Amino acid sequence: MDQKPFRTLILWTIWASAAIVIYLTLYRDTEVWSFLENDPSRITWLIMGLFGLGLLGSFVLTVLVTQESYRASQLDQDAREGGLKAIKLISTRRVADRFFHAIRSTIDSKGQPEVETLLNIELAAYERIGHMVELVGNLLITLGLIGTVMGLTLTLTGLTGSLEALGSDQEMLLQGLRTAMSGMGTAFYTTLLGAILGGVLLRMFAQISLHGVESLHDNLLRICIVYCSADYAQTMERDVRHLNKEIAALEANIHRLEQAFGSSHLAMSDFRNEIKRLAEASPDEEDKPLHVLIQEHRAYCNNLRDEMRMLASMKKPFWIRLRDLFRPPR
Repeated sequence: MDQKPFRTLILWTIWASAAIVIYLTLYRDTEVWSFLENDPSRITWLIMGLFGLGLLGSFVLTVLVTQESYRASQLDQDAREGGLKAIKLISTRRVADRFFHAIRSTIDSKGQPEVETLLNIELAAYERIGHMVELVGNLLITLGLIGTVMGLTLTLTGLTGSLEALGSDQEMLLQGLRTAMSGMGTAFYTTLLGAILGGVLLRMFAQISLHGVESLHDNLLRICIVYCSADYAQTMERDVRHLNKEIAALEANIHRLEQAFGSSHLAMSDFRNEIKRLAEASPDEEDKPLHVLIQEHRAYCNNLRDEMRMLASMKKPFWIRLRDLFRPPR
């Protein structure tokens, strides 16, 4: 089985293992996790939360790129057999399928597909996710520097309180020293977490994901250039294929038009036969035109309708008939 489609996922897993080792090192050699529980500024919690969000985004992007790379390998096998025509598109949910579907649509509309532009458009969403993960890593470094400034501020505040209480209040002196040490811890640990989690781990995760997107871009572009370029290049063969499609469509339209004319001819024949049958229905009045016979038939139907109404009104009670007699006509 080809391992190339899973290269990005393998690299991500290896670096995740390295991140776990770094985590265990921080847990054993420093008191960073005990400091997290007692951090007065809570900025370290924000750093850890953003790191988890960036890590999740990087993992999702890696899984998506792995699926796209596997699908691209399948399309590569189809393209080797017969070029763009042999590619079997399953659905448009995958970037690779949408990309080749766009190329086919452009060719069918007699256009010249811009392969590089189409590919950049389809992969733009994945690139944005990768850059967003990278941005979160930079943000963690910035938060670490902010935590450093906050820690130094707390240190200076504690030292100021200690100097004021020196020689007068022993308890205030100790409290000031504790505040100063807490500030130094905030400055140190926020810088440490921001640099390691954002500057090292998360940036590397982002680079692995973006490397997978670039590999997918190169793979799809190679398939187009090597196996499908003859199908979308401006050549005489392509023009002949388009002309054959137009001729086939024209023949289908002519066939449907012939069927429509045949149906119309049959309908006119039936109408002509019906007219003849009506003309022959009254042998005693062959000298009368057809429209006169139709008018006489209509008058007969109206008289018959009036007689039926009169018979129906005779069956009504006297007071109803009297009411109908004086009712104004509608």
